[in-house]
Amino acid sequence: MPSKDPLEDLRRKNHEIASLAGSFAHEIKNPLSIILMHIGLLEEDLEEMDGPIARRSLARIETVKKNCTRVETLSNDFLKFTRLGSLELHAGSLNSQVIQVLDFFAIQAKEQNIEVVRHLDMELPSINLDPQTLYAALSNLVKNAIESMPHGGQLLARTRITRTGVALDLIDTGCGMEPSRLIAVFKEFYTTKEGGTGLGLPTAQKIIEAHGARINVQSEVEQGTQFTIEFPVPKRL
Repeated sequence: MPSKDPLEDLRRKNHEIASLAGSFAHEIKNPLSIILMHIGLLEEDLEEMDGPIARRSLARIETVKKNCTRVETLSNDFLKFTRLGSLELHAGSLNSQVIQVLDFFAIQAKEQNIEVVRHLDMELPSINLDPQTLYAALSNLVKNAIESMPHGGQLLARTRITRTGVALDLIDTGCGMEPSRLIAVFKEFYTTKEGGTGLGLPTAQKIIEAHGARINVQSEVEQGTQFTIEFPVPKRL
C-alpha cells in the first residue's frame, strides 16, 4: 500500500530495485567463478598440445577469459555500488585519510615520474567519516589522477578550511577531459577506459554524499583536472 509521502515511496522503490540488482550481481559471481576455473583447466590441457588448432583454441580461450574477468569486475563494482547504504560516521581526521591514500600510491607515482605535493592544513578540524569507505573513494580519485599522467606530471593534494567546513583539492597535470566527458563523469557505466566498468567515480560520489559532503570537478584538455570535495564540520554542543 503506497504511503502518503511520494518521496518515501520513491526511496522505497529505489531501494527495492537496488536490492534486486545487487542480488542478481551476486548470483552471477558463482557460475562465473566455475566458468573461469574450467577455462583455466582447459587452457592447461591445450598448452600441452601443439599445432594450429591448439594455438587457435588458446587464442579464443584468452578472449573468453578477458571477457569473463570483465564481467567479474563489473559484478564486484556493481555490488559495491548497490550495497552502499547509510554509514556509521565518527569523528576523524581528513588529513590522515589523505596521507594513507597517498602513501599507498607513492611507489606507483614514483615509477611514473609523478611528483606528489602535499599541502595539508594541520589545523584542520575533525569531520564525521567512515574510514573504510572514504579511503575507497579517495583511492579511486588518486588512482584516476595517476592514470591520467602515464608520462609523468604533478599531483597536488591540498586540504583547507572553508566558510562552511573543510575541503580537499586533488589537482593533477594530466590529460584532462573534454566538456562532453566532463558532464558524464559521474554517470553510471560511463567510461572511456579499456576494461573499465564506469562505476568507480559514481561510487566515489555516492560515498562522499553519504558523508554529507559534495564533490565537483573542473578539467581542461592537456592541462589537467581538479576534484574538490567539501565536507561539513560537526556542530559543537
